[in-house]
Amino acid sequence: MALNEVRAIADQLLAVTADLDDATARADSALPGWSRGHVITHIANFSEAMTRQVDQALQGRLVEVYDGGRPARDAAIEAGADRPAAELRSHVSQAVTTLLASWDKVGPTDWPLPILHRNSNLSAGLQATWRELTIHTTDLDLGITPTTWSDDFCLHLLDFLRARTPDNTHLILKSPTHTWDNGTGTDITLEGTFTDLTAWYAGRPTPGPITGPTPDLLPWP
Repeated sequence: MALNEVRAIADQLLAVTADLDDATARADSALPGWSRGHVITHIANFSEAMTRQVDQALQGRLVEVYDGGRPARDAAIEAGADRPAAELRSHVSQAVTTLLASWDKVGPTDWPLPILHRNSNLSAGLQATWRELTIHTTDLDLGITPTTWSDDFCLHLLDFLRARTPDNTHLILKSPTHTWDNGTGTDITLEGTFTDLTAWYAGRPTPGPITGPTPDLLPWP
């Protein structure tokens, strides 16, 4: 996965939010309980937090992802969700653009540098950025659906989410182009398009049908 893929989804995100108005911002997103304003605020706040992870790592320092941890993160999303659309647009545009500029500073030998986001490194942080921007752009429900997800992204996301497969289950996701499996135990086979199966495994609505007995998945890792 290269930075140009992150740039492409960032461009897509900023394009679909460029004309956001107040009514659209207040409307429901595809995430239960969240408006589009919640999703946009989260993307912007995540981008600012990851920018700090990158910039500090390049200086040899480790800092918390969000000051105040998860409670402060959640409170900031709630506090920012109902802002005027113009403010939401400006915030997410500036935050995402600044994050991309920080990623541009990372040199070939810098990727193993540690960060506190998931106690990982800059390489994993770039993958997290890829996931956050890609998934939440579809969560906005502004015309971008999982059908736009690349094979590389789907394979990455499925691998990242392997811990969601229930115990004692051998889950088989079968599409016309890919077959992916995980876990040990009773065989459960689901069929659909590769993007639909990936979206389902990520806990997102699927544009098309999935056939087979869908198990209750475990939480995100």
